[in-house]
Amino acid sequence: MKKKVLFLCTENSCRSQMAEGILRHLMGDEFEVSSAGTRPSAVNPTAIKVMAEIGIDISGHRSKSVQEFQGKSFDFVITTCDTARETCPVFPGKARHLHWSLDDPAEARGSEEEILSAFRKVREEIKSKIQEEF
Repeated sequence: MKKKVLFLCTENSCRSQMAEGILRHLMGDEFEVSSAGTRPSAVNPTAIKVMAEIGIDISGHRSKSVQEFQGKSFDFVITTCDTARETCPVFPGKARHLHWSLDDPAEARGSEEEILSAFRKVREEIKSKIQEEF
């Protein structure tokens, strides 16, 4: 039986979407992976772009509200930003709660290359944390 993982951030646009894509790509046969936000918006096009660079397609993802997952149980609930950690609802069952305080790449400013660099940096941090944890 697959373990269930929920990644949470504020808008479910970058960090949690990238984490969902990476874990599913690396270990989708072992984990059922979802992501959500406390104030969902839309999947960030730059997140889609930097994930495609490493062969992971998240273009079909949609930003989801954490409310969609109320009442469901998870083995892991991982917050990827401080705001989500503070407002994360309680999930029933034996969920192991982890917190990864990641910079929001959507707040990066500068040239296109500087913005891409910020997204790539967070993508690689997420990949490292997933490989360490799982």
